Amino acid sequence: MNRTIEADFLPPPVEEGKEKPLILIIDNNRDFTYSAKLGLERTGRYSVWEENEPARAHQTAQRVKPDLILLDIAMPETDGGEVAARIESDPALHRTPVVFLTALVTRAEAKSGLEIQGHPFLAKPISIPELVAGIERNLPAHAASTTGRPGAFDRAENLWPTLVAGRCPSKESGGIS
Repeated sequence: MNRTIEADFLPPPVEEGKEKPLILIIDNNRDFTYSAKLGLERTGRYSVWEENEPARAHQTAQRVKPDLILLDIAMPETDGGEVAARIESDPALHRTPVVFLTALVTRAEAKSGLEIQGHPFLAKPISIPELVAGIERNLPAHAASTTGRPGAFDRAENLWPTLVAGRCPSKESGGIS
């Protein structure tokens, strides 16, 4: 006998007529972006765009004008730090929150509140409920209501040198990566 139990771990979908936040996922792994896009869109809360070519990421962000960018750190040719720097230097995009996605840290490190280049990050592999929680924490409307500013960009912690040095803790299973 097969039973399906449905549990609602996600916030309710956006009300009809309201514009959904636009999320841009930048990752060279097409399987990850496709899985994340499907999972996020199935929540009914977001419109999602994918970009799998890091060299085109800034142009795509300019065209799409997302409310939030999920950005992989470790990509060939152009890494996530370079892409984030281009986005931050663009007057039309500099206020767009960037959340790094990385398999180079543990989930415990991701939950510690540390930041990479002044940006929050989420550990991969990641489940859709964890991804939604990370998006909701960093969307401008939510960040402004909880911190009084359009994002938590002023923490002093910076893990970038550790990640660039190649430290790669073991992955935890149970999510998309």
